[in-house]
Amino acid sequence: MSEGKSLQFADKSERDVTAMFILVATIVVAALFYWPARNSPSIAIRLAYTIAATSSIAMVIWQACEPFAQAAQWIGIRFKIPSSVRGATLDAVASSMPELFSGIFFVTVAITATENAQQQLAASTEGFGSSIAICAGSSIYNLILIPAVCAIAIAAVRPEKPQIEFSQEVVSRDGSWVIATQFGLLVVLFMPRLYWWIGLIGMVGYCIYIVQMYFDARRFRKDTKAVDRSALPPSTLFGFGFFKVRLSLPTVIITLTTATLVAAAACYFLVELTNESAHAMGVPPFFVAVILAAAASSIPDTFVSLGSARRGDDSGAISNVFGSNIFDICIGMSIPLLVCCFLNDWQPLILISDNRETIQGVAGLRILLFVLTAIVMYQLWTKRMINRRMGYFFCLLYMVFVGYAVLGSINVL
Repeated sequence: MSEGKSLQFADKSERDVTAMFILVATIVVAALFYWPARNSPSIAIRLAYTIAATSSIAMVIWQACEPFAQAAQWIGIRFKIPSSVRGATLDAVASSMPELFSGIFFVTVAITATENAQQQLAASTEGFGSSIAICAGSSIYNLILIPAVCAIAIAAVRPEKPQIEFSQEVVSRDGSWVIATQFGLLVVLFMPRLYWWIGLIGMVGYCIYIVQMYFDARRFRKDTKAVDRSALPPSTLFGFGFFKVRLSLPTVIITLTTATLVAAAACYFLVELTNESAHAMGVPPFFVAVILAAAASSIPDTFVSLGSARRGDDSGAISNVFGSNIFDICIGMSIPLLVCCFLNDWQPLILISDNRETIQGVAGLRILLFVLTAIVMYQLWTKRMINRRMGYFFCLLYMVFVGYAVLGSINVL
């Protein structure tokens, strides 16, 4: 790339033709099933359309978050932020934007579609229930499936070191925050009413976490005399590798802004698709959001962690997983709660009314969240590594979670 141009076409060798082909294929499949899904009562046809459309949106979200992550990495290296801190903050925010945007859209779309105050309060509960589902579902996806995918992939491509190993610092610092935030989420899910100040507490907690990251980064800078310019990513690709942007401070800001807007637009369509599909199939939006929407929004997390592991940055890969979970719970649920309370004149959301839960699926989610988090964190805390065998075990745990969502959607649980 010439020094005078910040944007130009990338070389053919850098283009991700496979990813573009997958996007086109999923769009074609979604288009083929669109009219049959709207006119047929068959759940199988509707599900096929939903999966194809969700896959298309997930590809767009991934393509938006990929340059965002590259720009965030440039900032981390340029300002001498250690990889574990970068993974837990910049990479985590880059890959967790979809959960935040989706949570906000679930709330606002549900509320704006109502006609009176009574409908608005009920819609608020359903909308925030979907926000809980996508954040909690993403949390479980991140904590279980992403380390499993990284471990299985690394075992295949890195035979000299076929397991993911991470430092004690990552476990003791970020792992402790994950346990604390998951415990806080469990407490919130047992509360009969959710007030606006609960969201404020979550945001304050994340600010404290960022302050801790800041002091860790400052200690790292004292030991690092100068920025290794050769480690700075010179450019980033976007649009399936058809375009290349030379990274500098102005282009990094533009890249972050553009990627954020594209990811936000994709998340809006993801929310619309989730609500439409849930109502068409006659299941609560909670169960569609907790699996399909959560998985689609977590695709960037998967590729960010996998990319870190393939570069040999195992601690960065795991700290991104932990940091994404912390962000999802502290920010991804707090801001939608604040938005929801604001649109309802600061009235609390009612989770339990007349000894009955107003959001179907929350009870089972509480149990699974506690059990699965305890199992995975015990494995990570005691062994500080993930090999292929553990990866397969984690995949089995995630299948248990998927089974819960499927059985819950058909009223078996």
